[in-house]
Amino acid sequence: HFNDLTLKELHEIYKVRTAVFVVEQKCPYQEVDDADLVSYHLYLKDEQGIQAYIRVIPKGVTMAEVSIGRVISLKRRQGLASKLLKEGIELAKDKFNATCIEIEAQVYARTLYEKAGFKQVSEPFLEDGIEHIKMRLDL
Repeated sequence: HFNDLTLKELHEIYKVRTAVFVVEQKCPYQEVDDADLVSYHLYLKDEQGIQAYIRVIPKGVTMAEVSIGRVISLKRRQGLASKLLKEGIELAKDKFNATCIEIEAQVYARTLYEKAGFKQVSEPFLEDGIEHIKMRLDL
């Protein structure tokens, strides 16, 4: 949980998220938000630092249902995001008694979420200049 993170862990999380979502994707937006304060933050780390990250957000904070967001894998195509997504789904069930999970996925990552059981529930839309779709996983 946010309250259990050390300052160093939080700094590294924000550094990785900003590097991907703001710098790499050339998308200036308020990346650090109040949802962080009530979320669980999961990450995989090696000797070089955080390599994959997600956050699990309680129901009613960013969406009507429990949600998962800020999915990052620096070492792409190695299954790290899939592994964390699976852990995030379990955490959502355990900590938030989730019966479903809603996400807003970047369209290019749709397959990652479909492999985890998510179904597309909206037409594509632009968010911060990037095409997204809403997806849902019924548990």
